[in-house]
Amino acid sequence: MSKTIFIAQEGPANALALNRDYSRVVIAGRNVFKIFAIEEEEFVEACNLRVGKNLNLNFSCNDVAWNSVEDHILATAATNGAVVVWNLNRPSRSKQEHVFVEHNRTVNKVSFNPVDPSCLISGSQDGTMRTFDLRTKVATNIFYSNTESVRDVQFNPHAHFLFASVSENGNVQTWDMRKPDKCVLQFAAHSGPIFACDWHPESLWLATASRDKTIKVWDMATAKPALEQTINTIASVGRVRWRPSHKFHIASVALVVDCSVNVWDIRRPFIPYVVFTNHKDVATGIAWRGDPNVCLTTSRDCTLYQHVFKDAVYPAAQVNPQALAVSPQGHIAFASKVPTTLSTKDSKSQGILRRNTPSANEEFSQVTSSLNFLSCSANKEMNWLIHSAQRYILTGKPFSEICDHNASVAHSIGRFAVGMMWSIIKTLYNGDDAEEATQFKSGQAGSVKQHQLPKIKEEANPTSGSSSSDMVVPVTQPTLNGLKTNGHTVPNEADRRYHRRPNVGSGDAQESVGDFFFGDAEMDPLSMEFEINHLDGLISQDWTLLPEAFELRQDIQDRSSPPEQFSESDSVDTMEEMTRVSEKWKGLSVADPPLPKIWNEKNCLVEALKQHAANGDVQTAVCILIALPAARRQLLLDLIDEHDQEVWLLAYISLLNQHELFTHTNEIVKLAWIPEVNQLNRQTTYIKISCNQCNKPIPAGSRLCTHCNQSITCSICHQAVTGAYVWCQGCLHGGHLLHIQAWLSENTSCPTGCGHQCEFT
Repeated sequence: MSKTIFIAQEGPANALALNRDYSRVVIAGRNVFKIFAIEEEEFVEACNLRVGKNLNLNFSCNDVAWNSVEDHILATAATNGAVVVWNLNRPSRSKQEHVFVEHNRTVNKVSFNPVDPSCLISGSQDGTMRTFDLRTKVATNIFYSNTESVRDVQFNPHAHFLFASVSENGNVQTWDMRKPDKCVLQFAAHSGPIFACDWHPESLWLATASRDKTIKVWDMATAKPALEQTINTIASVGRVRWRPSHKFHIASVALVVDCSVNVWDIRRPFIPYVVFTNHKDVATGIAWRGDPNVCLTTSRDCTLYQHVFKDAVYPAAQVNPQALAVSPQGHIAFASKVPTTLSTKDSKSQGILRRNTPSANEEFSQVTSSLNFLSCSANKEMNWLIHSAQRYILTGKPFSEICDHNASVAHSIGRFAVGMMWSIIKTLYNGDDAEEATQFKSGQAGSVKQHQLPKIKEEANPTSGSSSSDMVVPVTQPTLNGLKTNGHTVPNEADRRYHRRPNVGSGDAQESVGDFFFGDAEMDPLSMEFEINHLDGLISQDWTLLPEAFELRQDIQDRSSPPEQFSESDSVDTMEEMTRVSEKWKGLSVADPPLPKIWNEKNCLVEALKQHAANGDVQTAVCILIALPAARRQLLLDLIDEHDQEVWLLAYISLLNQHELFTHTNEIVKLAWIPEVNQLNRQTTYIKISCNQCNKPIPAGSRLCTHCNQSITCSICHQAVTGAYVWCQGCLHGGHLLHIQAWLSENTSCPTGCGHQCEFT
């Protein structure tokens, strides 16, 4: 029984071919050309054809074919335009039999006639196909495809005198070898170059593989080929081969990106039936070894593999039977796997879609699922997005007016949270004076003014100035750390910081603002002002308590116990305990006044924008960032990951395109702050203008013809156009907008007389 085996080579191979009994395989490339015997456990090298003294470009192969009748004959397509025939029965080391040099460019494909072993055909980059007679060693016929290059040629196994060719212009041609002057049939099969084709061994189907990431199956039994099926792949397809004994199975390998070997069932074209994932680079050739469960492939990773189906990956077995989809209108469709215990009655009531019980010989595994629909009526079919995009103003007016207008738009469609967001933005950033800009940049807007910070610091530092002449203001609340003298409460150092009178000299003003701060320095009008001179009498008077109104009956004796006498050993512990208690009480005293906590509105705003984007409302995040002035916007962008910014912009642009709001899409692209997004409208826009004098194209961005050195002139007034210019996209002639409008309102032909029927839209 066959198993997966491989062998490494010194270089990558471009193609491979099997002999008629599938016991040997030949691989060919730029630096490798070998034949291997296929054993049960391994590949065994049987012959190395890159030997001899003259190793020229004839050994650099794009393709290789093994004669299906004569087992000792090979043919290769060389990169220098040669078609080389090899005879394995030659007694010398060099097995080269003959070289055909009819092509003048690279040969892409060679193929033997399945019935006539002496007939060989080739397809070249020069756009021609040639047939060769190996008996006479001459070229018998030449077929002109009228295209730039022919990528593949294959004989029809059902009519051996017919063959098909595919070209880089996306066309498929069928030819009759008996009529080389003209093709039998030609049709456009793909939108890009076609790299390979393969006839079905049982039906009149032709499979084509293209750069447009599709494999198409054509029914060639009718006069006009009918498209049977289209398989969409993730990369350009380089090779295709029908699977033996399986009518609907076809294998493919990619030209780039995808390293897997995929086997498709054309009845289910959306997911491969089987995948082989052994290669580390893209595969370049594929062939079936007679057995439908064994295939051989080569790759750019310099390996030759034999794959067996028992080691393959079946993607359908790993697919999640549950799915969720959301429409642009906000409707939700949910498919879930249905337990087999559900009754038919329950299934109908839940709207479950069931399929008939699959037959035993059906190749696909079936999963019964229920499909449910949820209509989001509250979303009003995404009208909020459309209305907002159409009515929002992002530039051209003062920032406050933009915020007011957009807030009213959001309120009018019931989006009150978004309207509040615009109002908050206006409140925070309405104003452009230099002080506000400085506060915004330093993160101190709305807290403490810069000129007040030194004053607070000075008041918090009692050693910053002379305190000998400070006047103490009496307080009515005693302080724990203060000392009482004659009924007076003398504040400690912490109290002095808040209850202190500034020095009053001969030149000082008699009135002074009190040093009281209430946590918000913006409230200067509320600061306390008072006269301090009238307090002098209060400070000098005696604050001792008056004697009782009635005399005491007896003297109060001090009955407190005498102070304890501590030994020298106990004094240390006692002092430590007193220190600890003192420290405990000290925590209740007035410490250095803390600075007001600074509120950083930038972080809050950034979090709000991220929350809107996470909830699917990228419109609000993008529009607010665009509407902000450039300097303020940049300060916010510094806190947002650049990848997130690009995702928001691209997501909003995608939503606008889905709703065909192309004008608004262009506005967002133009106002985008990321260069990669800002340049999107330049990638697919090409403007071509023709010169009125010589009809030569004028370079983009210029109004001067490089051929005749004439400026663009109006086709009607023949004067140079310096303002708005309009032109016909058919004949490329134009002129002043008003002149062309007036002309086409009465005429349909071009004013230059070129004969083109112009149309103004």
